[in-house]
Amino acid sequence: MDNNKIMPSVFLKKGKERLVQSKHPWIFSGAIEKIKDVKQNGETVVVKSFDGKELALGAISIHSQIAVRIWSFNVNKKIDDQFFTERINSAISLRRKIINFDHTNVYRLINSESDLIPGLIADVYGDFLVCQFLSAGAEFWKATIVEILKKLLNINNIFERSDTDSRRKEKFEEKSGVLSGIEPPDFVEVVENGLKFLVDIKSGHKTGFYIDQRDNRNLIKDFAKDKSVLNCFCYTGGFSLYAHSAGAKSITNIDSSSAALKILTKNFSINNFPSEQVTNIEGDVFQVLRKFRDEGKTFDLIILDPPKFAESASQVNKAARGYKDINLLAMKILNTGGILFTFSCSGHITQDLFRKIVDDAAIDSGRTVKFIRQLTQSADHPVLSSFPEGLYLKGLLCEVT
Repeated sequence: MDNNKIMPSVFLKKGKERLVQSKHPWIFSGAIEKIKDVKQNGETVVVKSFDGKELALGAISIHSQIAVRIWSFNVNKKIDDQFFTERINSAISLRRKIINFDHTNVYRLINSESDLIPGLIADVYGDFLVCQFLSAGAEFWKATIVEILKKLLNINNIFERSDTDSRRKEKFEEKSGVLSGIEPPDFVEVVENGLKFLVDIKSGHKTGFYIDQRDNRNLIKDFAKDKSVLNCFCYTGGFSLYAHSAGAKSITNIDSSSAALKILTKNFSINNFPSEQVTNIEGDVFQVLRKFRDEGKTFDLIILDPPKFAESASQVNKAARGYKDINLLAMKILNTGGILFTFSCSGHITQDLFRKIVDDAAIDSGRTVKFIRQLTQSADHPVLSSFPEGLYLKGLLCEVT
């Protein structure tokens, strides 16, 4: 580092340098002894040990519990246009290895910390790129990042969906709107593994679509042929379209959003799939499952892909009860030898805890449940080895007898 230039600095408390040495990209406010010469939220700081040894470069976030997000553990690295060009090029290179662009044009390009650009999410939807700038550092470099993305991707249409809880925790206002190019239409048509989907990138869940379930949706084709399928929390019907393409006998969809179910119907239509064997139910999944149980209605294959039940550590116990309840109900209405795809996207619910929840549900259901496979987010949502928090989607593929 150029010692002639005064860099804003963050000094860690004695002994806290171990956090940096483990290459974890976060430094919490409680680990900091003092901050010097910081003038702007999001600017680059040098992280130093208690005795002044330079350890890393990161972005300061004045208002967040995560006070610094690390850009580089090489203190001689310059955080500039070239730095972000290299990081984005690296992310592009990985996607070229794992995405079949002949059959898929919707994928995650940049997965925040796990692609070494903390606070930045970038998802490709055909001719549109949807970005979320979720941290002070990502916000600080937004204009630079947008220009680099346009240049490297040859996509001019960039839409911002920085309308999340993360922004509020950073004390930034939520933002949504055009950053470059044209306003997106109400629905952008994309292709995933050869299937067509309409996506509302302006106001749909996350950046419009659950891209992280691509690999699991594709897996369902191995189990859906000639089966009666129940898709709970179905949103716009991702799992349902894959099940139909594999020859499912019947498909029942449940979601609390009438708007999502309308898009689901359109998705069947644009794929020229007949809808005679498809039933859509607008309602509360817990209530509908209890109704099915009481009526003795059963299915061969059930998908449970609920929204996040635990937003914080304090909600874990309540969330665990919710996960157990829906899994217990699903097991009660599965035919013998039935298949259960069950998921949790709550980061505070660990894989081990989720397995225990499903195991407890199995015991209470009186059924024999075999875990066939552990499931996780699709390959374009990589997990940095030093950042286990990046593994947020947990799933289990089960046989219920």
